[in-house]
Amino acid sequence: MGFTLLDSVIVVAYLIGVAVIGIISGGKQTSARDYFLGHRNVPWWAACFAIVATETSTLTFISIPGLAYVTNLNFLQVALGYLLGRVAISAFLLPSYARGELVTAYQLLAGRFGPRMRSTASVTFMVTRLLADGVRLYATAIPVALILRVWMGLEGIPPGQVYAIAIVVLAGMTLTYTYTGGVRAVIWTDVVQMFIYLGGAVVAAAIILSGTDGGGILDWSKLSVIRTGFDLSLGEFFKTPYTLVAGILGGAFLSMASHGTDQIIVQRLLTVGSLRGSRRALIGSGVIVLFQMALFLFLGVLLHGFYGGLSVQELGLTKADEIFPKFIIERVPTGLSGLIVAGLLAAAMSTLSGSVNSLASSAVNDLYKPYVARTGAIVDDLRVSRFISLIACILLVVVAIFFIANTSAFLVELALSIASVTYGGLLGSFLLGILVKRARERDALIGFAAGIVLMTYLVFGTGIAWTWFTFIGTCATVLVGFLSSLGGREKELRA
Repeated sequence: MGFTLLDSVIVVAYLIGVAVIGIISGGKQTSARDYFLGHRNVPWWAACFAIVATETSTLTFISIPGLAYVTNLNFLQVALGYLLGRVAISAFLLPSYARGELVTAYQLLAGRFGPRMRSTASVTFMVTRLLADGVRLYATAIPVALILRVWMGLEGIPPGQVYAIAIVVLAGMTLTYTYTGGVRAVIWTDVVQMFIYLGGAVVAAAIILSGTDGGGILDWSKLSVIRTGFDLSLGEFFKTPYTLVAGILGGAFLSMASHGTDQIIVQRLLTVGSLRGSRRALIGSGVIVLFQMALFLFLGVLLHGFYGGLSVQELGLTKADEIFPKFIIERVPTGLSGLIVAGLLAAAMSTLSGSVNSLASSAVNDLYKPYVARTGAIVDDLRVSRFISLIACILLVVVAIFFIANTSAFLVELALSIASVTYGGLLGSFLLGILVKRARERDALIGFAAGIVLMTYLVFGTGIAWTWFTFIGTCATVLVGFLSSLGGREKELRA
């Protein structure tokens, strides 16, 4: 057992192979539009798999099993909400995207409200994406650094330096195909990587069930999926994240925000040439994610049985996120551990590549072209797009390395809370434009600002569960924007 030279060869072969696949599949781009939309002829099923791979980060790969290890399967209620949210997006937002020749999600806000709202939403997306995916990149570096320290004899080097090396290597390999191949390279490598990380999870589950090194005993009490929460007091109800109402409602609104207003997902939907295909890709991804979450959660339950129900501290760990990496490194047979680590890297690289390309897309189309560009030259646009992709990757590395010096167990939760702060405002702005016909740009900006201020207070000043954040932020943005539109209309009538 343990991580051997064979496992290392498998991981290195994966890194090189996925880079080659990305470079070949990316093809030739002649414009920034090709670079970001892939000629708009990507098959719906490829976009579907790419969406699943993009939203499945290393945190999902290691944190969801850890969550189930210490709790149960209640998180599946949130995953069900994810699917319902996608259905809502397909009905209300996708037709608006399909009607226009859009490259980013925030061009829709420009057409409805004006350029200031577009710029505000785009900058908000970029800041949020840099923080969230910087944390994800750092999280990926942790198990990779552990392997490097053993395999390359780096025990004497401070862990922070090894983490930095792992971060730079992962980012460099991902940038290789993202820079040259654009969104097509991102999507087709995502398709491959989705099957790699799911295969790794299935292999891990099979090893535990086979009883290797003992274990494989299920604790049936941990298979609980539904918790109504009706036995809780009102205060406890809103502080408990995984009740039926909080899970489904929170999951639905979070999915509506992340898959309806976040450029990293919307960009994939825009690469599909038809509304019908985009709907298939989006709803299909929700079905796959539901089953995927069930797999990762069940893996956590299996790990609980494998380790005989020992607590995190009794296992010699500091947090539940370390349980699955511990199992991979210590318990998985030679060769198979390399496959599972490759799956972990696949989950990370799919998110990182999507983040780099979507950040560049938003920066070029929402900021550079409207405010900086003086010419529409195709070659210049493509060169600028690739240059900004490079800058985006460097910024993600800087953010990830910054988090090395802040090893608090609450870092991931902080990053997710920041995303929740902005998601409510973004989704609320889109819904305001659809639901309130009289709303203008000023109303959208006021509603957006009010939603962010309220969510900042709720996230950092109260104990309300994270599953309520996006729902509350969305409602606040729409309500304040609507009230602002009433005041503005009355002023116009008096004038």
